[in-house]
Formats: sequence, structure tokens, C-alpha cells
Amino acid sequence: MRQSDDLQAACSKLLKKDLFGRTDVVYSDGDSPVVRRDSRAAATTVRWVARKLLAREALALAVLEGTPGVPRLVRVNKHTLDRSYIEGLPMQVGKPIDPRYFRDAAQILRHLHRKNVVHNDLAKEPNFLVCDGGRPAIIDFQLAWFARGRGRLFRTLAREDIRHLLKHKRTYCPQHLTQRERTILNTPSLLARAWMRTGKPIYLFVTRRIMGWRDREGAGDRV
Repeated sequence: MRQSDDLQAACSKLLKKDLFGRTDVVYSDGDSPVVRRDSRAAATTVRWVARKLLAREALALAVLEGTPGVPRLVRVNKHTLDRSYIEGLPMQVGKPIDPRYFRDAAQILRHLHRKNVVHNDLAKEPNFLVCDGGRPAIIDFQLAWFARGRGRLFRTLAREDIRHLLKHKRTYCPQHLTQRERTILNTPSLLARAWMRTGKPIYLFVTRRIMGWRDREGAGDRV
């Protein structure tokens, strides 16, 4: 991982732009493409939040260095973050129906949790990629949390990572759900139930009514 204050691109392709900045695929001569998150494009009132989210992603990716199926942190500074580009289709486009996809995605989650990282944003299908050969990858670590210990909150959030993966498995290959997986799906945590009743309606109002954003917006290209 490198730090740099000069992250100008030869050419780029916009993936996503919202209240918290923009994300582009950046192509430079002689280098592999990278995905760049730029908080300087965030609305002035929330730019400090965008920088906090960028720092969270940088920390999580640094901790997860070398983890299969996770982007590599290339360089970061106060305003921008570059991570390696992973070729693949977002889940809702790739539509994985092979149970091996979900088995391998669960293995990636085990790697995350062993390194004390929870993703916290896996309800969104675009955060899962379907890569060559049907392999999974997990992206977008803005809301990820690196915990110094594995207390009750960490264990609860790790279980929610798993439960969200199983919700996607229920969508694409429900016939392969095990009884244990069905039990996990049917028993959301107290934190998840509280979020559904209180936090999520506020989140949807802010993101959809105020920001005009949808979870799947730009999903066809999101990497």
C-alpha cells in the first residue's frame, strides 16, 4: 500500500456519484486499473463523514491484505483511496445459482471475521461480485469495522454478515439451504430487529427522498 497526494488519472470511468463523493475505475498507462474513491466530490456539509468512511475502508483493507476475494489497498491519502479492480458482475446481474458460490463466499467471510473485520453492508447485492468461474468477491468496505476484540457486538455483527449472505442464497438457490441456515435466517439478532423497526425507515427516507439514491443504482458497473 502506498500513500500519495497526487492521484491524477490518465482516464477514468464513473461508477457511482452520491452525497459522499464519487467512485471511478481509473486506467493509467502501464498499470492495472484501480477503483478510486474520492471524498473531495462529497457535499460540503458531509465531506468530513466521507473522509471518515474512506478511512474505515482503508483500515479494513489494510488489515485484510492478502485475503482472497477482497480488493487490495493500493494507495490512500486524506481525500482519496485506490483499491485493486476486481473483474466481475454484481450479484443481481450474475445471479449465482450454484451453491458453491455461497460456500466460497462464506469462506471469505470467515477470513474477514478471523481478522476481526465485519463488513456491515452485505444486505446490498452489488457488494457481492460473481467473477470468472463463478467465484465470489466482496467489495465496498466503507462501513466495515475492525474490532480490537471479539466482544458481543462484534459477534452479533459477524452473524449479521452471515445472515445477509444466506438471504441472498435464499433468493438464488433456496433449495440448497440447510436446516441450520434456515434457523439463522429465521432468527435475526435484536440489533437487526431494532434496525428494521427504527433505523431502516430513517435510512430509506434520507437516501431515497433526500439523496435520491437507490441501493442498486449503478449496480451494473459497480466493482
